[in-house]
Amino acid sequence: MNLFAQIYHLVRKEFTLEWRQKFAITGILLYVLSTVFIVYISFQNIGPQVWNVLFWVIMLFASVNAVLKSFVQESGYRQLYYYQLLHPIAILLSKMIYNAALLLLLGVLTFVALGFVAGNPVQEAGNFALALFLGSLGFSITFTFVSAIAAKADNSSTLMAILSFPVVIPILLLLVNLSAHAVGLLGGTEIWEKIMLLAAVDLILVALALVLFPFLWRD
Repeated sequence: MNLFAQIYHLVRKEFTLEWRQKFAITGILLYVLSTVFIVYISFQNIGPQVWNVLFWVIMLFASVNAVLKSFVQESGYRQLYYYQLLHPIAILLSKMIYNAALLLLLGVLTFVALGFVAGNPVQEAGNFALALFLGSLGFSITFTFVSAIAAKADNSSTLMAILSFPVVIPILLLLVNLSAHAVGLLGGTEIWEKIMLLAAVDLILVALALVLFPFLWRD
């Protein structure tokens, strides 16, 4: 099979396994809904600024819980089987695509749930949707590659948090800034510069991951 066929079948495999097991996705959904409910009973009045920050905090921790299992759940025998049949780039890209789709779904769910209990302050839906897409992609790229590194260590959860923190903070700051424009907290035309900057960060991260992952996979 060529590279694109391998990616297609691997992405299909990821969705099939998730649909059969449902343990991970239901746990993440429970986390999102319970967090939104705690926010609802804890705050009497949530302004646009607090809403914006709470949304991305919930998304950040949901992303960690969702993507951590990417390589950690793969047994050594399954990795050896993949090593003999598949290209490492296909394995990495398939997991990034699946995780990005999963995080985008979680983002939509968080948006709906938080908007239901705290109102919807978003004034520019297109810019917010673009920020959510680029954020889900950035979180997926970062946490998927860090998960591959952490899977080689014993204490994978702690290592993943340490390695991903320096990379996630710039992405998170850009996302909070972009969504602040979308909810009307900031004005100006520099929003497109920040969108291009966030897209450039995502491209740089995926390029680095594609270059470094084959060396990690052969280890």
